[in-house]
Amino acid sequence: MSMTLLSAPDVIARYDTFDTLVDARSESEYALDHLPGALNWPTLHDEERKAIGTLYKQVNAFEAKKRGAALAARNIAGHIEQHMLDKPRDWSPLAYCWRGGKRSGSLALVLDQIGFRVSLIEGGYKAFRAAMLEDLSARAQGLKFQVVCGTTGSGKTRLLKALSQTGAQVLDLEDLAQHRSSVLGAIPGVPQPSQKRFDTLVWDRVRTFDPARTVYVESESKKVGNVAIHPVLVNAMRASLCVHIDLSLDERVALLLEDYAFFVEHPHQFCLRLDALTAQRGKAVIEEWKYAVMNGDLRSVVRALLANHYDPVYLQSMQRNFEGFATARTFKLSDRHPASMQAAAQAIAGAQTPKLSA
Repeated sequence: MSMTLLSAPDVIARYDTFDTLVDARSESEYALDHLPGALNWPTLHDEERKAIGTLYKQVNAFEAKKRGAALAARNIAGHIEQHMLDKPRDWSPLAYCWRGGKRSGSLALVLDQIGFRVSLIEGGYKAFRAAMLEDLSARAQGLKFQVVCGTTGSGKTRLLKALSQTGAQVLDLEDLAQHRSSVLGAIPGVPQPSQKRFDTLVWDRVRTFDPARTVYVESESKKVGNVAIHPVLVNAMRASLCVHIDLSLDERVALLLEDYAFFVEHPHQFCLRLDALTAQRGKAVIEEWKYAVMNGDLRSVVRALLANHYDPVYLQSMQRNFEGFATARTFKLSDRHPASMQAAAQAIAGAQTPKLSA
């Protein structure tokens, strides 16, 4: 027998040593979240799992286990035929299911009998998630962040991409969250990941960082759309050094009209998003903005949104939440175009920023 039971911390410590990561849970469980890089080979598919659960409740556990075993055996046979016939003898997969290990254990038992070197996560996905969050917390506290600050539309996301192109370490939380972190920030047609998935994506990115090098991150609030940033990561970011990028109001308006082209093409969707600001700005102002939008004057509405809503709120939030904001070095951008972002990225990555006072 060559089957190995590993604790979740052990799996994290040797995460990249397995040949294949196998998620034996159902399709919907996998979609909600899964280990980075894992393949979904369900021991029981969604409808089968539901049927076995019903049988367990309405008849008894013994009948449910018999039917479940038959379904699992057929599914495992299918996975072997589809995915494993070309695997060499020394193929070393890691398998897991939800918690109890029955589904991954059934798969592992067969693979072990074939002669493969199979590992299982003790406690399954649930144990892994708990250990992963602890690992994310520990790693976040050990990283040297530099927070990119700037009012809405100043090009923080574009700058992060330019920094990444220079070889800098970048944590783009908005990209992982599939949201631009504002009232207008939802990306049309692109759903956000679940909270669990977002946490896993952040961990998978953070674990690649060299703690001896700076990590650049945008000045986010505690949530990006509907998902929350791990509290320890938030605290680490807010205690870090900041750099401030400055872009003229005209360029910021132009940048937002480029980045939010969907709303230019679908002004009625823009108006629906503006409704969310009624409590802060008042119904009369929102109706005036909506009238302008529907008459093609998006530019003036975006300008008003920046000057009257986003800028005051942003500056208050930065002063309140980010320790390094008051002493941040400012880099003035000539325009919103890639060459300016690249020049700023090179200047920021090469700058010797003074230490934050205690």
